[in-house]
Amino acid sequence: MIQLQFTPEDIDQLYRERTTHPHPRVRQMMEVLYLKALGLPHQEICRITRIEPTTLRRYMKLYKDGGIEALKRLNFYKPISALTTHEAIIRQAFTEKPPATVKEAVERIEKLTGIRREQSQVLVFMKNLGLKLRKVGQIPAKADVVKQKAFLDNELTPRLAEAKQGKRHLFFVDAAHFVLAPFLGFLWCFARLFIQAPAGRQRFNVLGALHATSRQLVTVTNDSYINAHSVVALLKQLAEQFTDTAITLVMDNARYQRCKYVIEQAQELGIELLFLPSYSPQLNLIERLWKFVKKKCLYSHYHKDFKAFKEAISNCLKQDSVNYFL
Repeated sequence: MIQLQFTPEDIDQLYRERTTHPHPRVRQMMEVLYLKALGLPHQEICRITRIEPTTLRRYMKLYKDGGIEALKRLNFYKPISALTTHEAIIRQAFTEKPPATVKEAVERIEKLTGIRREQSQVLVFMKNLGLKLRKVGQIPAKADVVKQKAFLDNELTPRLAEAKQGKRHLFFVDAAHFVLAPFLGFLWCFARLFIQAPAGRQRFNVLGALHATSRQLVTVTNDSYINAHSVVALLKQLAEQFTDTAITLVMDNARYQRCKYVIEQAQELGIELLFLPSYSPQLNLIERLWKFVKKKCLYSHYHKDFKAFKEAISNCLKQDSVNYFL
């Protein structure tokens, strides 16, 4: 039989802590010892607090050995995985060649360590390592990293600095071709959803120029195709709208943009054309805008006809939305 002595101060503290302590387990222990201090029999305490007699005796022993402070120490048992001792080798192996599935991870871990665990256990271990299921990205295989860095340092960065100082208007130019078709995205839903697929392959083309500092968007749109005449129409629109200082357009190497007609028209209008190195979409800011438009108004959305489809894209390209995505 464990004999306990309670001072009035201890009883007051047990009374307070049973409702105010932040951890529920500690509150339960305080409640049990408070009822014990009030003289309730063990059977009644177990009934009220819904604990087993062995648990009551454990709480009483904690209090007898260390007082109220001992009740606050949360020494929960936390098993340590046997895989933890092999963490370094597993991390290195998964860094060099990430597994595609948890099942694959189970097999590879067994080969590396001789330890086999269930998929659920391996999944927890992988998450504790910091691994997440991520979609693989892509970069152009023919991209010249040296040329890209030289272009960024010697061409683009100086012009960006001038644009920030108000000495130049710098635009990122590109065309997007939105086809009236289902854009299938991911949704948190209770069952897989299906969206209707509209008939036909109608296409809404947007040739855009995104200002590097003000984020103002100037566009030329049509339902047919983008060509050199579309680019020249955009050049003229920019020349009429921005007359206070020099204009530079950052563009990719599409044939209709780098043709003789476009270059001559740009020279006549006093607009500088700055062509990106091949395979350098990451250096063109407007690429992020097209991705935003698809995510915002196309993925997992059904548009009943081509008119509604175009309106959704046009509304998304309004200035408020452009500012939001950046």
